[in-house]
Amino acid sequence: MPALTTYNTRIVSDWVDYNGHLRDAFYLLIFSYATDALMDCLGLDSDNREASGHSLFTLELHLNYLHEVKLDTEVQVRTQIIGHDHKRLHLYHSLHQVGDARELAGNEQMLLHVDLAGPHSAPFTDAVRQRLAALQAAQADLPPPAWIGRVIGLPAQK
Repeated sequence: MPALTTYNTRIVSDWVDYNGHLRDAFYLLIFSYATDALMDCLGLDSDNREASGHSLFTLELHLNYLHEVKLDTEVQVRTQIIGHDHKRLHLYHSLHQVGDARELAGNEQMLLHVDLAGPHSAPFTDAVRQRLAALQAAQADLPPPAWIGRVIGLPAQK
């Protein structure tokens, strides 16, 4: 199975900056919508959140701007499950022009399953863990994304 397509959109004028490029904040908005779609796919949709009082919170993310994206470009987000444990989910979103394999931006995220009553961390339900495991197994042949595990920093001075 290839990476799961989780979101499609067209770049609109309100999202474009003075250089004619997608504004940096709107890359994250697009990836955020893709995370919402993945939550729906995993059974963590709004009905589940209301019934269980549980949701996903973002602990950390890294965003890499790889190529410019311009007004009216049709883009899609492809999502790969990197790993998960009983309450955390490590994922990678890549942004592509529809029909093109070239990655325009990459977004690595670590998410935490949270009981909103605390709020505090909580284990995934068995059903969600099974969906995560099935999705990760279906993507087992995908290579690891080139942009995961990166650290921001200046090279050491000599």
